[in-house]
This record gives sequence, C-alpha cells and structure tokens, in this order.
Amino acid sequence: MSDEATRRIAAIAAVLSLLESGDDTSQRGRQRGEAWSQDHRRMNTGRSSLMNHRSNRSPWR
Repeated sequence: MSDEATRRIAAIAAVLSLLESGDDTSQRGRQRGEAWSQDHRRMNTGRSSLMNHRSNRSPWR
C-alpha cells in the first residue's frame, strides 16, 4: 500500500470512530438537560414546577 492510501484509511477510521462514539454534539439541543434547567424553563414559560409536575403524574393510593 502506498503512503497516501494508508493516510486515507487512517482518516476514514478516525471519522468513523468519532461518529460511533455516541458523543454527537449536534444532538445536544434536543436533550432535556438537568432537572434544575428543566424546572427553570417550565417556570419561565408559565407552567408548574418540575416537582409539582412529577408529583401529579401518579394517583394517590
């Protein structure tokens, strides 16, 4: 194999390893985030707090 082909294979392997690592920064905006940030967003938009929302999900037994 030539030196150029070896470098090309190494570059492809590096890109594939980054894609398969699971740390896709393009999807960060779609994640919910930590509980305190969810709570602040809920309260800033006029909804109930996260603690109140979570406690209302299940009926009393």
